[in-house]
Amino acid sequence: MASRVMWASRVASYLRISIFLGGFSTVIKDLKYSDTHEWVKVDGSSATIGITDHAQVIFIFWISEVVYVELPEVSATVAQGKGFGAVESVKATSDVNSPVSGEVVEVNSELTGSPGLINASPCIPRVDWTQQYTNGWIVKVKMGDTGELNSLMDSEQYSKFYEEEDAKH
Repeated sequence: MASRVMWASRVASYLRISIFLGGFSTVIKDLKYSDTHEWVKVDGSSATIGITDHAQVIFIFWISEVVYVELPEVSATVAQGKGFGAVESVKATSDVNSPVSGEVVEVNSELTGSPGLINASPCIPRVDWTQQYTNGWIVKVKMGDTGELNSLMDSEQYSKFYEEEDAKH
C-alpha cells in the first residue's frame, strides 16, 4: 500500500496535480482539533497538544522527515491560535499553533533528541498510530479558559474539514 501511495505521489508531482491523502489519516474520536491541524487531548483543565496525523501525512509526503522540533519553555504562556513552536524538516519549517490558551506545564523533551517521535510511524499505512498520541505529543498546557474548547472541532467535523480542504488543492 505504501508503495502505491509513493507511486501516486510521484505521478502527481510529475503531472503537477495533487492527490488526496486524507484517506490515510487517522482521526481519534476523543480528541479536539484546530483548523491549523493540531490535536488536543483534554484531561480536566490539562490539555496535551500535538500535530495531527493529516498534517504529518502532508509533511512527510510533500516536504520530508522531521529533523527538529522547536519547543517552548515550561511556564511560557500560549494563546489560542498563536504559534508556540515549530516543526522543521530539511526542506521547510511549519509553525505549531496552540489550540487553547494557558500555561505550558510540560514539554516533550524526548523530541529534542528524537524529533521523529512526532511522526511516530511515518510510513503509510501506520503500523501503530497510537504512538503519535502517546509519544509524539509536543506540550501539556494548563488551560486558562476551558470554554475555548467549544471553538475546536470534534473528530467528525475535523475529518470533513480536511477532506474539503484537500479537495480544494
